[in-house]
Amino acid sequence: MTAKRSTRRRKRRLRKKRVFVAALLLIFITSIGYAGYEYMMGKQDSLGKVSGEDGEVQLEEMSSKYKEAFKGIDNHDGVTNVLLLGVDQRGSETPRSDTIMIAQYDPENETAKLVSIMRDTYVNIPGHGYNKINAAFAFGGPELLRKTIVENFGVKPEYYAIIDFNGFTHIVNTLAPNGVKVDIEKDMHYNGGKDTNIDLKAGTQRLNGDELLGYARYRGDARGDFARVERQQKVIKLLKDELLSFSGVLKAPRLIGTLQPYVDTNLGTSKILSLGKDFILNPPKDIETLSIPTDDNVRNQRKPYPVGLVLAHDEQETAQTIQEFLE
Repeated sequence: MTAKRSTRRRKRRLRKKRVFVAALLLIFITSIGYAGYEYMMGKQDSLGKVSGEDGEVQLEEMSSKYKEAFKGIDNHDGVTNVLLLGVDQRGSETPRSDTIMIAQYDPENETAKLVSIMRDTYVNIPGHGYNKINAAFAFGGPELLRKTIVENFGVKPEYYAIIDFNGFTHIVNTLAPNGVKVDIEKDMHYNGGKDTNIDLKAGTQRLNGDELLGYARYRGDARGDFARVERQQKVIKLLKDELLSFSGVLKAPRLIGTLQPYVDTNLGTSKILSLGKDFILNPPKDIETLSIPTDDNVRNQRKPYPVGLVLAHDEQETAQTIQEFLE
């Protein structure tokens, strides 16, 4: 009898184990299916294309304009440095780099850092001489901007990601369909025609993608670009919190699909997925921020045409400040 009871117990344990494994497998398959569906729907929504009589989704891959030219190298130290660029693209004009940031993520230590570089910072652009740093993008895209950052600051971006402003609004609306809660510090009004029209009231509000973009771009006050950069950093932190929320995590696959048509980057899909997984599983408590030139190391100077008014600074001090912050 004892041997029979022991055999029955083993069989029950084996059945429970099989049921448990089957349940895990079902959850895994469902999760993969959900993620794949959401990814495809996000991409389909961004491109706005569904073709084929059988309803099959036909999606185009967006080619990268700068990927082959960019020479950043991943040094495989576990820390990722990405050159983030916000671009104002108007028709056939040469795109202007309106926002220049270096983002650093260290999953092992669960830290994230963000350096904002004022677009009027006076630097030496390799092969072009001294000019505003955003001129480097106009002269030679993200690769020349990378070289400029290496030469002037001693920091080596490994990857780049360029997003145009239309893409920003679409991404925000995907991540936060009900808007992002923002404490607006003052009334903001600016009428730049159909391209830029900002009308925000002071106070706590939920902003959609267009409104949040206007909030981040506004610089019609006494502090100009300095206040604008602070708002951009604030917006990045708010979007980080949205992404790490429960609903944000569920939207992550669709968000990645949404991103693709609007982002020009040399980050491959596998790298994006890896970083996204690490960011969700090892989220930073906060994003540390730095803006350069710093308040105690900047002065306005006017240079001969066509450069104009620039932010001059002690170059060695600026380089040391960035390196200490990131390293």
